Amino acid sequence: MGNLKNKNKSKHNYFLSLAFEEAKKNLGSTKTNPSVGCIVEREGTVLSSGCTSFNGRPHAEFNALNVKKNFKNANIYTTLEPCTHFGQTPPCTDIIIKKKIKKIFYSAIDPDSRTKNKLKKKLKNKNIYIKGSILKKEGLNFYKSYYLQHNSDLPLIDAKIAISRDYYTKNLKKKWITNFYSRSRAQLLRSMYNCIISTSKSINDDNSLLDCRIKGLEKKSPDLVILDRNLKLKKKLNLLMKRKNRKIYLYTCSENKKKISFFKRNGIKIIKFKSLNNKKDLINLFLILKKKGYSRIFIESGLTLLNILIKYKFLKNIFIFKSGNKLMKYGTNFSNYNLIKKINLKNIINVNLFGDKLYKERLR
Repeated sequence: MGNLKNKNKSKHNYFLSLAFEEAKKNLGSTKTNPSVGCIVEREGTVLSSGCTSFNGRPHAEFNALNVKKNFKNANIYTTLEPCTHFGQTPPCTDIIIKKKIKKIFYSAIDPDSRTKNKLKKKLKNKNIYIKGSILKKEGLNFYKSYYLQHNSDLPLIDAKIAISRDYYTKNLKKKWITNFYSRSRAQLLRSMYNCIISTSKSINDDNSLLDCRIKGLEKKSPDLVILDRNLKLKKKLNLLMKRKNRKIYLYTCSENKKKISFFKRNGIKIIKFKSLNNKKDLINLFLILKKKGYSRIFIESGLTLLNILIKYKFLKNIFIFKSGNKLMKYGTNFSNYNLIKKINLKNIINVNLFGDKLYKERLR
């Protein structure tokens, strides 16, 4: 009996792990809907799979089941509790019933009050077995931003920074600190968020695009928020001349009408604020972005802003790309690097960056 129980647990964990891999495909690209993965299985064989579509619809279960196959008595594994309510589309339970699914296994409970813990009640008389909270820890971690979206807290805020082996963040000799493989990996990270925050200084210094240029993922470039208190953003920048199909917001205190008019003509949305000098101002900024539907925010800036965010404990995670090379006399920092140096680099991500290393450290 014990061996059978362990065998079933291993099976459930395996197929739900596959479902999480599906969910990762559109993480950060499903608007206010969560990115869900779904695996349809029968007798140990995967019959179909699906994830939440780009921009959030259709849902993963619909995508996995809406094919011409016999799914009678099959099992489905979903990363999130299947929805039971009518929204802009019918509930996923409708197609689950129609396709004669026998068992449902899922990881995380949906915090949306329209669906939360209502699956068993919805399918009460349908003779469908239901079991949730499998790989619960993984589910809670994966849907952290989605849970924050449904309460009064700030959205998920992560950051990344590139440093040399001797902890410099600027290379006086070359534009880059890390290599091509690290920069490509950074673009992949961007694709998992729906908003990037940077500063006019960082963008002016690097003439950066802050987009995703990986083949096949170009449309997943997040919207961009530029903090520019005194409107110092240059007019001739790559991100203005090579615009992606995304929104760009410019937060400023400036009253420079000519420059504001120029950026508006170039499709930049101007948002005025009185100050951005303290913790309260930053909280207001993040809450404004949350109201706009941004639940996964990625910070790409210099040390000045990063130090403030670390000091006030806004960051959930920080990704640190560390070069294998020292910069020595060719390295510099525009702000104090002590807070970065104090972070214990122990959680290395197992990816080959050909001499560079990537760490993901949890800060709170």
